[in-house]
Amino acid sequence: MSEKARVIVTRKLPDQVETRLMELFDTYLNLDDTPMTQDELTAAVQRCDILVPTVTDNIDAGVIGEAGLDLKLMANFGVGVNHIDLEAAEARGIQVSNTPDVLTEDTADLAMALILMTSRRLGEGERMIRAGTWTGWTPTQLMGHRVAGKRLGIIGMGRIGRAVASRARGFGIAIHYHNRNRVHEDLETRLEATYWEDLDQMLRHMDIISINTPHTASTENILSAARLALLQQHAIVINTSRGGLVDEEALIEALKSGAIAGAGLDVFDGEPAVNPKFIGLENVVLLPHLGSATIEGRIAMGEKVIVNAKSFVDGHTPPDKVLSTLL
Repeated sequence: MSEKARVIVTRKLPDQVETRLMELFDTYLNLDDTPMTQDELTAAVQRCDILVPTVTDNIDAGVIGEAGLDLKLMANFGVGVNHIDLEAAEARGIQVSNTPDVLTEDTADLAMALILMTSRRLGEGERMIRAGTWTGWTPTQLMGHRVAGKRLGIIGMGRIGRAVASRARGFGIAIHYHNRNRVHEDLETRLEATYWEDLDQMLRHMDIISINTPHTASTENILSAARLALLQQHAIVINTSRGGLVDEEALIEALKSGAIAGAGLDVFDGEPAVNPKFIGLENVVLLPHLGSATIEGRIAMGEKVIVNAKSFVDGHTPPDKVLSTLL
């Protein structure tokens, strides 16, 4: 491109990322950070060469169908791309890139934090202090479960799943996993991990379930009502991936009835809307999608966006181009 590529950024990014985008491209920023409506997204794709969307943007076939001829790259700020219709983008010759690797450690940290918070009922204790209802130590107050010696079943042994496993090993937790493909023997040995080809069988034997698989058509509601019913009564469910991977109504019922002990959720189906039935439950930890919310992580994500966009403008394939066949 002889002139600077026109880039539209749909949400406010870290200052140094926005500054570099302004230096390199003809960039339009969203300074007040208000999520774009579908009409605004449609207008954006009609007048840019590169769109920088986030998980809050619903880039469906309707939006993509209205894209101008100049739009050739969606440089997504984030690793998950389930909010983008990849088939529609491919049909229009629009490449999609994401930001893998740089949020692995942060998301794994948060998953481990949720395992501890949920197992030890830390959210309930924190709320007790704030409400002024704590009357002092008692022998049976808010007794949770020790994590050492427990079995962790990881659904999706990709980058984040492996990072969660590595952290959990440090707490004396036994690692089990279900994955589309079995990981290399060396990794299994290092993590002392047990592979389960049959997810249902794994669920029956686990104390903790961590969902770390991408959200695709084949993984929608992978933790269904039928599968939740397989869990032991003392089991907890941790989700730091995408809300659509869990049947939320069935999870709520399991939490209410005591069919499982608890859940730790950083993501929700239809977020930012959260099913109001979760709010009144004491045995669930609720976080506002904080998985990658570190200063270091968000800056690194922005740097990935810049590299992908600059590579594209320079005539190269973005290094983090998303291949739908691999999802």
